[in-house]
Amino acid sequence: MTQKNSNRVVLCAYAVAWIFGAGQLHGADGSGIERQLRELQQQNQALQEQLREQRSLIESLSRKVNDIQDANTQRSSTEHLEANDAGTISKSPAALSLGKVNISGEGGVAFFHTGSEGMFPNAEFRVDEAKLFVEAPIWGNVYFFGELNLMTRESPDLDLRLGELYVDVENVSQLWNRDRMLNLRLGRMYIPFGEEYLSRYAIDNPLISHSLSDIWGVDEGIELYGKLGAFSYAVAVQNGGAEGVRDYSRDKSVAGRIGFDPTSWLHLSVSGMRTGDLKPPGDYWSELWFANGWFVPFGSVNTTEYHANLLEGDLELRLPHGHIKAFGGYARYDDNDPIANNRRDIYFYSIEGVHELTRKLYAGVRFSHVLADKGYPIVGHGDPDDYLFSLTEQLWRLSLGLGYRWNRNFVTKAEYSFERGKELGGERRSSEDLFALEAAFRF
Repeated sequence: MTQKNSNRVVLCAYAVAWIFGAGQLHGADGSGIERQLRELQQQNQALQEQLREQRSLIESLSRKVNDIQDANTQRSSTEHLEANDAGTISKSPAALSLGKVNISGEGGVAFFHTGSEGMFPNAEFRVDEAKLFVEAPIWGNVYFFGELNLMTRESPDLDLRLGELYVDVENVSQLWNRDRMLNLRLGRMYIPFGEEYLSRYAIDNPLISHSLSDIWGVDEGIELYGKLGAFSYAVAVQNGGAEGVRDYSRDKSVAGRIGFDPTSWLHLSVSGMRTGDLKPPGDYWSELWFANGWFVPFGSVNTTEYHANLLEGDLELRLPHGHIKAFGGYARYDDNDPIANNRRDIYFYSIEGVHELTRKLYAGVRFSHVLADKGYPIVGHGDPDDYLFSLTEQLWRLSLGLGYRWNRNFVTKAEYSFERGKELGGERRSSEDLFALEAAFRF
C-alpha cells in the first residue's frame, strides 16, 4: 500500500509540473523552456530518490519486525539458558499459555524403507516422533519442566512415556554475584555426554537418521551446569540403569562435558562418562543409548555386573551458510563373567556437513563409523531382533539428504543412507540401506 501511494505522489507531481510548464511555454523564449525542462528533470530525480529512500526504509522496518518475531519464537517464557550452556536440548517455544503454565510440542511424520535385513523392510508410514512439553515458574529462579513422549522412533508402539522431568534452579551463583556460573537440576534429564543429542529432535536434526553411534540417554539424578567466560560445563550423577522406578546398584553413573568457544565460529568440547556397575537382571541394559541399542551384558548368564567407560571430543565450525560438526570417541565395555573375558574396546567417529543452497533449501551429508575389537552388539539400521544379540566388528553409514525449511516450525526432508559392515564371523552386512522422507514440526 505504501508503494502504491508513493507512485501516486510521483504521478501527481508530474501532472502539476506539466500543467505549470504548459502555461509558461507560450510566453517564454527557448532558453526559458530549457531552464524549465532542467528544473522538471531535477524535480523528477529528487522524487525518484525520495521513493527509493522510502522503499529502503520499508524493507529495513520489515526486516526488523521479522527479527523481533524470530527472537520471540526462540525465547521461552522462562528464558532458560542456551542448549550448549545448559547441557540439555533446547525446547520448542511455548504455544499455549494457561496462566503460568506453558504447553508446546514437537513431532514428525515419516516414511521409512530399508533393505531386507533392516528395521523397515516393508516400507512403512509412521509417526516418527510426538512430544509434549510443559513448563512453569515455581518461585523466583526455580522452574518446572516436563516432557511427555507419545511416540519416539525407538518405541515399538504408540504409548505414553516420561521423558525429561526436573526442577531447574537457575543462577544459583547470583548468591556470590557471578551470573550463570552455577545452575542446578534435580529429577530426570538428558545425560550430558557428547553433543549430538542437543540436536536430536526431528525439527533440529538436519538429516533424518542420526550418526551410527547415536549416544544419548535420559536418567534420574542431579546435574550442575553453567558458564564462565568462553567456557561452559555440565556434570551429572545419575542412576545408570534403564529401570526408571528404582535402582539396582549403589554405584552411580557419572557424566560430564566441558565446552570452549574461543570465537563465534568455533566450538569445542570434551566429554567423559562411566555408567557405573550395573546389575542384571534388574539393570537389563544401561540408560545410555548406543548404536541404536544399549550397553548390554552379552556374556553368559553368570554375569552379575557390567559397565562401560566412555570418552569423546566434539568440534563445530559455524560457517556463513551452514556448519561442519565432527566428533570421535572411545568406549570400553567389561563385565565379571566368570566363563569368558568379554572386555571390548570400541571406537566411533562422525563428521557432518550442512550447506544452505538457498535461504530455505539445504543439503547435508554425514559419515559415521563404529569399530569394535572382537565384536560388539551394533544394531545400526539393522533388525534389532537379529543384531542386538550378535557381534559386529565394524559398521559404517553414509547419509545424504536434502531439506527445505519452510519456517522455524516446519521442515521437510529426504535422505538416503548407505550402511555396510562385517560381523564377527566374517558375514557381510549389506542389506540395511535406508530411504526416508519426513515432515517435522513444532508448535
